[in-house]
Amino acid sequence: MKIYEHYKIIELPEMGDERGNLVVIEGNKDIPFEIKRVFYMYGTDSEMIRGSHANRKSEFVLINVAGKTKVKIDDGFSTAVVELNKPRMGIYIPSMLWKDMYDFSKDAVLLVLSNEHYDASEYIRDYEEYKEIVAKEHTFIKRK
Repeated sequence: MKIYEHYKIIELPEMGDERGNLVVIEGNKDIPFEIKRVFYMYGTDSEMIRGSHANRKSEFVLINVAGKTKVKIDDGFSTAVVELNKPRMGIYIPSMLWKDMYDFSKDAVLLVLSNEHYDASEYIRDYEEYKEIVAKEHTFIKRK
């Protein structure tokens, strides 16, 4: 599989009128899972790298509701970079992909939706360990 076959860019539906715009996100409809956790990052220095991990179970959708952020996705064999720069654009990242978020604009607010509650034991935070796991288990091929 090629790296771009692992993740998916999502264009969220935008509703609005003369009062302004509205984006609605519904689990199992606009995104491919039930939402169990929501968090967001803001006030992140443009030189800072966030993420730097893979998750054994958690899937994510990342949406920059303000500003812009770059997301580097890595399957252990190849990488891709996506710039999130519209509040109705998201990126779906399934489990077992390494992710780095960086190059945050000063006004960036990165919203993250997940299908799992937080569990520190499912995080892989060492890149070399991640590459060994992926190479051994070929986990990156096991996709929905």
